[in-house]
Amino acid sequence: MTAVTDPPAPPPGATAAPAPEPAGRRPRLRRWGRRLLIAVVVLLAAVTVFSFTYNAATAGRAKPPAGALFTEADGIRTRYREWGTRGTPVVLVHGAFESADTWASAAPLLAAGHRVYALDLTGWGYSERRGPFDAAHQAAQLLGFLDAMHLGRATLVGHSSGAGVIAAAALREPGRASGLVFLDGDALDTGAGEGSDKLRFVLRDPYRTTVTRLVVRSDWAIRTLYRAQCGPSCPRLDEAGVEQWRRPFQMPGAEDALWDMQAVVGLPAARVAELSRVRVPKAVVFGADDDVFSRRSPFETARRIGAPSPVIVPGAHHLSLVSHPRQVADAILATAP
Repeated sequence: MTAVTDPPAPPPGATAAPAPEPAGRRPRLRRWGRRLLIAVVVLLAAVTVFSFTYNAATAGRAKPPAGALFTEADGIRTRYREWGTRGTPVVLVHGAFESADTWASAAPLLAAGHRVYALDLTGWGYSERRGPFDAAHQAAQLLGFLDAMHLGRATLVGHSSGAGVIAAAALREPGRASGLVFLDGDALDTGAGEGSDKLRFVLRDPYRTTVTRLVVRSDWAIRTLYRAQCGPSCPRLDEAGVEQWRRPFQMPGAEDALWDMQAVVGLPAARVAELSRVRVPKAVVFGADDDVFSRRSPFETARRIGAPSPVIVPGAHHLSLVSHPRQVADAILATAP
C-alpha cells in the first residue's frame, strides 16, 4: 500500500496559483462571440435592407393644398394665408413644427377689425426650404413678406420660437413693427434642440429618413405629440386634422431641412432685452400649464422686453392659440392699434 501525502504548503507570503480554467471554456466563449457578431451583422443587414426598401416605397412627396397662396419674400417662395379686408395689419408667425394653419382658429377672430396674415417660415409648412434655418434668416423672410404684401408697419405676433423671429425682425427694422406679441415664447436661444446634433451624427441615412417617415406616417405619433403640447382643452384631431399636421413634413426638401436645423431659433438674452427700447405696444401671453417653459418665464420675458405684466391663459398648454383662441385673440387685440 502506497502512502498518499498532501502537497507541500506554499512558502510564507507566497500566493497560491489560480485554478486552471476548465477545458473547453475558451472555445465556447469564442463560439458564442462569433455567433453574437454574426447575429448583429445579420440584424444590421436586415435593418438596412428594410430601410432602403421602405424609403423607396414612401418616396412620393406631397403637394401644397389646392388654392394655396404664395409670394416671394426675401427671395423665398413663401406660402401664406390671409383673413379680413379692413383695419391695420396683424402678421402671425408660427413656431417650430407648425405652419400658418396653426392659426386657423385664432386668426378669424382677429379679422373682424384687422387685415390678418400668417406665413410659413422657411423650413416649415409649404414654403420653400432654404437654409440657414436661424432667426436672422427667417426674420429677413418676415420683413420680405411685409414688403411683398405692401405692409409698411404691422403688429407682429410670434408663437413659441416664432417669438425669436419677430424679435429679430423688430430689432433689425424697428419701424416695421407697430406692436409685438410674444405668445408661448421667450425669444431666447436657450439651446432647445441642440441634442439633435448628436443624433444627427449617430443616425445617418438611410436610417434617419426611415425614422422620420415612420413617425410622420403614424397617426398615433401625431396625435400623441399634439395632445402633449395642446393639452386636454384642445379639440381631438380627426383624420383631416392629422393630415394638416403631417402633410408639410412630406413636402420636397422637408426631411433634409428638419435634419439641417441646429436648434430652436432665438436670440441671446442681452439682444432680446434691446426690445425694451423699441417704443411700441407689447404683450406677453402664456398658457398657465405650458410645460415647455418655467412658471417664471412669462414674467421674466415681460420684464426683459419692457412689456406689461403677462397675460396668463388658465388651462392652456403650449398651443394656447389652438386650445383657447378667444383669449389669445383678445390679448392680441388689446395690443394691435
